[in-house]
Amino acid sequence: MQSGRSRGSSVLCFCEFPTGLSCGAMSQESFIYSFVARGTMVLAEYTEFTGNFPAIAAQCLHKLPSSNNKFTYNCDHHTFNFLVEDGYAYCVVAKESVGKQISIAFLERVKADFKKRYGGGKADTAIAKSLNKEFGPVMKGHMKYIIDHAEEIEKLIKVKAQVSEVKSIMLENIDKAIDRGENLTILADKTETLRSQAQDFRKQGAQVHRKMWYQNMKIKLVVLGILLFLVLVIWLSICGGFDCTN
Repeated sequence: MQSGRSRGSSVLCFCEFPTGLSCGAMSQESFIYSFVARGTMVLAEYTEFTGNFPAIAAQCLHKLPSSNNKFTYNCDHHTFNFLVEDGYAYCVVAKESVGKQISIAFLERVKADFKKRYGGGKADTAIAKSLNKEFGPVMKGHMKYIIDHAEEIEKLIKVKAQVSEVKSIMLENIDKAIDRGENLTILADKTETLRSQAQDFRKQGAQVHRKMWYQNMKIKLVVLGILLFLVLVIWLSICGGFDCTN
């Protein structure tokens, strides 16, 4: 068993990845391969590329501890990211330029969707790769969502990190205050200030979330408008006008 954030020293890392992938900003090639496994049995997987990365990912899967945690292996400028929870492992192979937190955000979405669809039922008895047809396109959709909203997701991650940092500072200050025996009134004032800062960070996160929702709705309305326009064009072409009674 390997510990978290392993560099994969005991994994045979001779990877054959797709060539000619673009660098820099996230693109459709940022995520190479993904799967969901029960134990060491892969139930569903998705990729649009060829290479030996599924075999490397399977090696990593067999070396994962059974405890709930997050793990990352590095191989040939790519990362193998795992989220293990309640006996299931969620994996994504990504370009090294994709931040670890972005890959974990993808895995969190896949986990939530998988548990919503199959939790406590079909997933417990499914055989190897039997969910490919159903869940493969779902993983593809989550890949596209993360790639299209990478900037917003990174902002949310930063906000969450800031909130976590504020909480840690608050707890540390409380401990120090207790040790020094500071006046409770002063302690209450400091706690209120830190609580106010945490609320500000949460508001920032909510604003980013609303912005993402509006952008998604705008895209959906544009697509709907295009579809309606195409239907109208086809109608006019067939009928030669708005009256199709003839």
